Amino acid sequence: MRSNENGLPVAPARRRCYPADVFVAVNFRKTFVNPIFKNQTAIISGGLGDIGRAIALEFAAHGAAIAIGDIHSPDKAESFLQELLRKNVKSSYTRVDVSEAAQVQSWIAKVENELGVISLVIPNAATATFAGLYEITPEQWSRELRINLDGAFYLAQAATARLLHHGQEGRVVFVGSWAAHTPHPGIPAYSVAKAGLRMLCQCMALELAPHGILVNEVAPGYVDAGVSRRCWEKDPTIRKRALKKVPINKLISAEEVAQQVVHLCHPQNRHMTGSTLLMDGGLSLLS
Repeated sequence: MRSNENGLPVAPARRRCYPADVFVAVNFRKTFVNPIFKNQTAIISGGLGDIGRAIALEFAAHGAAIAIGDIHSPDKAESFLQELLRKNVKSSYTRVDVSEAAQVQSWIAKVENELGVISLVIPNAATATFAGLYEITPEQWSRELRINLDGAFYLAQAATARLLHHGQEGRVVFVGSWAAHTPHPGIPAYSVAKAGLRMLCQCMALELAPHGILVNEVAPGYVDAGVSRRCWEKDPTIRKRALKKVPINKLISAEEVAQQVVHLCHPQNRHMTGSTLLMDGGLSLLS
């Protein structure tokens, strides 16, 4: 044991231990997340929505280049692209209608040219029509399935085709919903689309497994974001009723969904594929 200048014993300095994916700067003024996705590109549809933004920021915090797409004009994305720039990652935005396969394919080609091969694929774009079986119109039904199911397929198919072409491994994470297996009144088209998404996830996982491409799904319950939040803001009593239905008495944040998406894409996840990560606070246990 060392002694100080007065000859008194001095205990050795304790060595601080941090998780493997965290780097702490020497001056301890800043903490940096280890760039586990450095030199990888993540593509996120519905990237300007609450959940899409949260997913983009979570990947950016881990070093991935970010390609976001949405139906809004580019000026709507400018401030968010600046936010991503402050994360010191490359990013791009493309206006795209995911229900149109040709637009999705053009988007994939553009991103690959600008940011490199896409290895992290997040089909997230979705819409919801609040109408019962006898209120929803054929146009609404068709539009919802084209965006929520067809759009997810087009993105996953086109992006993984490029991975196969380059002989690279990758990850696909669909953003699904607990409504896929639990009937919920007033959203039949949404529930049917999300149920189809779950089977799509399993089909793709089986076919792509030999190529090192893992395909999974995150299925949240009530998320305090997007359409739900806007609905709850108009009528807070609906929010209270929704919260009462959740056994753990908590709503999910967009950031929590994003964390689970990134978790499924982590390099240490080498075996989970074709799985659904259900994060509904116990909602489905009551059905």
